[in-house]
Amino acid sequence: MKITKVEILSAREPIQLPEPWLPAWQEPNGRYATTFGLSLYKVYTDQDIVGYGPNIGGDLHLLKNQNPLQIRQFWYDNMSGKRAGNSDKRAAGLEIALWDIMGKATNQPIHQLLGASRQRIPVYAATSRLLESHQHIEQVKLLIDLGFKAVKLRLHRPNPWDDLAVVAAVRESVGDAIEILVDANQNNASTGDGERYNFWSRRIAQQIAIELDQLNVYFLEEPLPRNDVEGLAMISDSVEMMIAGGEHTPTVGEFKPHLLAGAYDVLQPDITLTGNFGVTGLREISSVADFSGRLVIPHVTGGGNFFIMFAATLQAMATVDNCPMIEFPCDPPILTPKTLQSILTEPIWIEDDGSISVPSQPGIGVEIDESRLEVSLASEWTN
Repeated sequence: MKITKVEILSAREPIQLPEPWLPAWQEPNGRYATTFGLSLYKVYTDQDIVGYGPNIGGDLHLLKNQNPLQIRQFWYDNMSGKRAGNSDKRAAGLEIALWDIMGKATNQPIHQLLGASRQRIPVYAATSRLLESHQHIEQVKLLIDLGFKAVKLRLHRPNPWDDLAVVAAVRESVGDAIEILVDANQNNASTGDGERYNFWSRRIAQQIAIELDQLNVYFLEEPLPRNDVEGLAMISDSVEMMIAGGEHTPTVGEFKPHLLAGAYDVLQPDITLTGNFGVTGLREISSVADFSGRLVIPHVTGGGNFFIMFAATLQAMATVDNCPMIEFPCDPPILTPKTLQSILTEPIWIEDDGSISVPSQPGIGVEIDESRLEVSLASEWTN
């Protein structure tokens, strides 16, 4: 099998959001978003099999002369970080497309092809905004009604004690009806002109962590920037609650200091955010974490490409044993299937037990409505 052409497909019209959106990591003065874009790779082969992946800015010519079934070699050459210069190519979207081709060539969903350990995976609703306490309470109650068993609240207010008050108010209101996860966003500096929020000090982060531990929080994400391995380990040692992080960790190998120091109880790699994980990398870091007695709960990026990144993440994590749940951006009325899965013929959604069935169609497992897309760039060659 040979790759004959790669196209970039983009949405004919931007995905309109129902109201302006300012996520916590853009507070206090970031720019409100009113639309999402959507852009995919479409990889053609000489056997009339095509694969799709999220366009994250990789060079299409990385696939020239690539055997689409030799995915491990592609990952090693372009994403593993083993050699200088092979971990900054943003190739994860192309790797996902190769897995899509592999699955379709064998008429299997990826998780079955790789040896599935399960068919359903729990998810948590990842909210995105800083709201008033009563608004968070109303939203969490809505998420419970929708079937979610876990929800993540965002912190990133000027006064961290105001963050703590919100979590306490939600816990008091809903009790133990749902697991509460907390993201402190301490890898994300404030944006915009004028007022900016400072990163937490180690002292503040530890104080907040101790208080959140008393509120029976499932995990605290990014209480300090990821490079402060010593500080993260100190906080982890001081609480029973798990400490999570790693969405910005660029390669599998760069989790090593966190594992050795005991900085993270939960690793949160993202299949595409750094461009270096892909399906192969998620499985790789999960094995490393498992041997180290750690959990993996992948970060999943929102936006117009969410649906394919999430589907690929499901496929990968259905083959590992130490993933208790996966992130599922859900922040009504903005982050919903209508805005995040707009071109799927059948959106992915939770079942009554708060889990999601891993897509069972061949490859990534999703069916894309191409009538809403157009070709914006093509690279064709003869291998």
